[in-house]
Amino acid sequence: MNKAKLVLAAAVLLFSSSLAFGQDAKVDTKTPPKAPDPCASGHDFATTDCALTWHGITVYGVYDGGVGWVSHGLPENGYNYEGESLINRNGYQHRFLFAPNNLQQTGLGIRGKEEFVHDWSVVFNASTGINPNSGMLANASATMTINNGLPRSSYSEAIDGARAGQPLNDEYYAGISQAHVGTLTFGRQRSLGTDTMLLYDPAGGGYAFSYIGYNGTMAGGGDTEDSRWDDALKYRLAYGPAHFGAMYKFADGSAGCYSALAAAGSAWTAANCTPEAAHNNAYGFDLGGNYEKFFADLVFQHYNQAISVLNPLQGPQSQSGGAQLQSTEDSIDTTYITGANLISTDNTVYGIVTDNNAVMATARYAWDPIKFFAGYEYIWQNNPKNPLGVGASVQGGYIMSGVEDNNLDSEKLVNIWWTGAKYTYRSKTDFTFAWYQQRQNDFRSPPACSAAAGFRASCAGTLNEGSFYVDHHFTKRFDSFAGVAYSFVSGGLAIAIPHGPGVPYKSDNNLAPTIGSRFAF
Repeated sequence: MNKAKLVLAAAVLLFSSSLAFGQDAKVDTKTPPKAPDPCASGHDFATTDCALTWHGITVYGVYDGGVGWVSHGLPENGYNYEGESLINRNGYQHRFLFAPNNLQQTGLGIRGKEEFVHDWSVVFNASTGINPNSGMLANASATMTINNGLPRSSYSEAIDGARAGQPLNDEYYAGISQAHVGTLTFGRQRSLGTDTMLLYDPAGGGYAFSYIGYNGTMAGGGDTEDSRWDDALKYRLAYGPAHFGAMYKFADGSAGCYSALAAAGSAWTAANCTPEAAHNNAYGFDLGGNYEKFFADLVFQHYNQAISVLNPLQGPQSQSGGAQLQSTEDSIDTTYITGANLISTDNTVYGIVTDNNAVMATARYAWDPIKFFAGYEYIWQNNPKNPLGVGASVQGGYIMSGVEDNNLDSEKLVNIWWTGAKYTYRSKTDFTFAWYQQRQNDFRSPPACSAAAGFRASCAGTLNEGSFYVDHHFTKRFDSFAGVAYSFVSGGLAIAIPHGPGVPYKSDNNLAPTIGSRFAF
């Protein structure tokens, strides 16, 4: 962190939005309701939603676990915090499994709000996510690295995401708040897209039943690793029925070493590889409001040098008959892993870099006892203006041994829409239905996209997921649920390997029924 950011962080921390609740806390951008009263007894804690608060500091958390079955899954992975409800490019067998974090991310946190002068308060929040099956910190990058070098048939479940084993992998921030001036915070914070997703997703971002909760492409404005921004300023203001948000992320981390000669086909050497400065700054805006029981938000996000981590890196022992299975190139000079590694593939990842823009429009309407939800996001991605190189860092401080800065021949366009409804029966039982779809265009030249030519990952394609579940609240803190999700892919989105003549998903669909319980405090 440079001097300017240190001064800014110190100023904000000195005065220091006390929101957030695990992964799936719904961050209301309107004036929040009155906070729950502090717990006065064990009976209160068990039967009400009282808060574990002492002198303005609140400890909170949630445990969410269950069991499920998937028609096309993989062996479980102790670092995977999202379960296996969504179709996976490598899933191949039906299996029973323990299902973590189905409606909400298991985790712990501490937040505070303390008035220091009249109407002005210091606010802070620190929270982290845990895999309830293994007790390990949520770590998407580790789900990739522990599969490095294995044949595809030996993979466990691997995902990409913003939670990468950081001690505080959800949020940590501090700031100041005043009702008429707004709230300003600095630190690691959820993006405006993530905040909005949690409010307008009928499934509340629950991994077992929500595509946009499981896959953070929409929340991150193009890449799931950007659903949380490090070194970020965030401002929120509510005025009557309207609210406004703005966010800015300072550049951070390592940009590695980039060689224009190697990118053009020459050999990579330390002499021709120039250290790069990180240019991964980002900004976003949110404007929304409500009229009676109708709510709407419009969000714009821009992110430079956004990174999408691909499948686990392959090693020589992974190859079968010389077949190209996954990411077989070891860094920007396209040296194959069968040769000498430029940067070790142990505990490193391989990623595509783009500059992303996204516009999201959302709405919800309450017609008691039913709530209706709808949303749409348009994402456009281009090759980065400032490339990353070998050794560039991703979430959690992991390093990329393979980097693609020129993955797109033309602008990649992604459309995501969703809709759904929630019916509440006698105040304690919710019935929720949701449908999600993602589409992409052809972004290679020439596209060569047909069944005869063999689809590639750059071809137009679609992903769909539908879900239905029932959630019954026995108390304010304890509920149980049961439901099912079904997802399927086609075209370019059904291609598992980004290079070579399209290697398809092992199965183009997944059926995933799940049951479980949740306890929140």
